[in-house]
Amino acid sequence: MSQATNQSWGGRFSEPTDAFVERFTASVNFDQRLARQDIQGSIAHATMLARVGVLTDDERDAIINGLSEIKGEIERDEFEWSVPLEDVHMNIEARLTDKIGITGKKLHTGRSRNDQVATDIRLFMRDAIDVIEAELVRLREGMIELADREADTIMPGFTHLQTAQPVTFGHHLLAWQEMVARDHERLLDCRKRINVMPLGAAALAGTTYPIDRHVTAELLGFERPAENSLDAVSDRDFAIEFTSFASILLMHLSRMSEELVLWTSAQFDFIDLPDRFCTGSSIMPQKKNSDVPELVRGKTGRIYGHLMSLLTLMKSQPLAYNKDNQEDKEPLFDAVDTVRDCLKAFADMVPAIEPKKASMFEAARKGFSTATDLADYLVRKGVAFRDAHEIVGQSVAYGLRTEKDLSEMTLDELKQFSATIEQDVFEVLTLEGSVAARNHIGGTAPDQVRAAAQRAREALATLKGGSL
Repeated sequence: MSQATNQSWGGRFSEPTDAFVERFTASVNFDQRLARQDIQGSIAHATMLARVGVLTDDERDAIINGLSEIKGEIERDEFEWSVPLEDVHMNIEARLTDKIGITGKKLHTGRSRNDQVATDIRLFMRDAIDVIEAELVRLREGMIELADREADTIMPGFTHLQTAQPVTFGHHLLAWQEMVARDHERLLDCRKRINVMPLGAAALAGTTYPIDRHVTAELLGFERPAENSLDAVSDRDFAIEFTSFASILLMHLSRMSEELVLWTSAQFDFIDLPDRFCTGSSIMPQKKNSDVPELVRGKTGRIYGHLMSLLTLMKSQPLAYNKDNQEDKEPLFDAVDTVRDCLKAFADMVPAIEPKKASMFEAARKGFSTATDLADYLVRKGVAFRDAHEIVGQSVAYGLRTEKDLSEMTLDELKQFSATIEQDVFEVLTLEGSVAARNHIGGTAPDQVRAAAQRAREALATLKGGSL
């Protein structure tokens, strides 16, 4: 430490940093979260330095043992963090020097805080993605199993939030699953670009010491070292990419949340959520509020904000490292925590959804949901589609006047709109007939839903096996 400034970098300074500036520029209050990754990176760096002869084996062992002890202090919450030491890196290095003396100062040979923090963040994000992926897998598994179980449960399908055609609840759940499956692929693809090691780039130009970056990359489980030292220390694309993934994922979860909120309302009454996922009202004793999906829906804007924050952070930075990049951690950390928690909530909640089958079926009977089936029936009988469309429109208008669904009309009532209609029309006007008729890949027929659920299981198993 410089005697003038009490800072590791203070040799050329003649006075200490202003107390406010010291607090303003410090990051230790939030980047201490990187302590485990920082120690992990330092152990690998010391191991590599000993292999290439920069450190002796005894120096390496003293450093590794000291870092292991510090890791224990941090885990036991015994470590004293210092704002004047600015960040997690200098706090750990200072403590190491306290423990093992001047050998601790040799650890920083051949590296800079620039490549050190870039490495720490990538290690942190790699660990975080593995946890998030596990929750994504749980959610997908829950959706697939519930969809398979409810392959025959009929509900209305909507466009413009108006009854359109009957579908099955299982088919609807598999639509959710498709959204999350794409998110899963995006997450694993993002992990590939995170798994590149900046360490060894030093401040921006590399180092004159005979380091072996391939050794360090192997020790840390990175696929390869970063190719360019300037880019290695200044790149935050991976953070932007993760928050982009997070934004799309939360958009999907928000859409699902909106449906869950609607479906649990008295007006829809399609499903019930167990009490453990809901809360009540302080004034209205009858209320059961779907707070979990409402909160997930609300947190979506928070994640969007983090994406915009990181994009804006990087948009004007010249190469290479700039202090601006200190501002990447708080939005990134919060994005990780928010995504993890939202996924955990959904992975716990979705398998516990209890469909109210009678309410769903009755709702599907309203709104003339089999009107398209009647049009298709007429086309198969030789009527041009545009004419069939007109005939069905007249039938629906009649149904509105008489308050009858198409399936409730008599054959004589239907024949007044087209003599082509025969008794077999009622086979296509039932809800069961309507969904069963859509018996092709991607369709809502129960057999197709079960087949789609099986394909989804197999695709998930392949993805879990590491194949994209």
